[in-house]
Amino acid sequence: MSVTWYECKVKYRKTHETGEQKVTTETYLLDAISYTEAETRINEEMAAYTSEEFLITNIKVANFSEVHPYENSDRWFKSKVSLIAYDEESGKERKTNLYMLVQANDVKEAYDNTITAMKGTMGEYSIPAITESPILDVFPYFTGEEEQLEKFNAIAKTEPESESESEDVLEEMEESESK
Repeated sequence: MSVTWYECKVKYRKTHETGEQKVTTETYLLDAISYTEAETRINEEMAAYTSEEFLITNIKVANFSEVHPYENSDRWFKSKVSLIAYDEESGKERKTNLYMLVQANDVKEAYDNTITAMKGTMGEYSIPAITESPILDVFPYFTGEEEQLEKFNAIAKTEPESESESEDVLEEMEESESK
């Protein structure tokens, strides 16, 4: 099941280190099922983050196929990765671009982290661009299979009797989505 990432811009009054208050607009990324859920989740996250009033100025689907956080990194970078395939019929090289969000401290580290994220890739690829992203923070919905099973169980509003029953429900849901 693929994740849909939403970029949310939030405007609020922020107190800077000097004690001065300024209205600022910041960008956050979160995964959600719909725009409505994205709006609900960003409201919850921002309520926990600031006691000031805030306004959600924009929500849009982000074109990230993967998000890779790394410890001890404070900025987010958008990496453009070109997957290279050879078309046997025409004999030409075909490139398919995908965008990844990687956390790093600088562009070189972002490049190294992108290489690390692409380690399991069987085909050839190149990294034509890495740019610093305006995204301040990322709020993932879940990070592993256990959380995913809990989410599906909550949606179904039933508690499974065993983990294998949960996995069976998950497989059934994935099969019905693929049809």
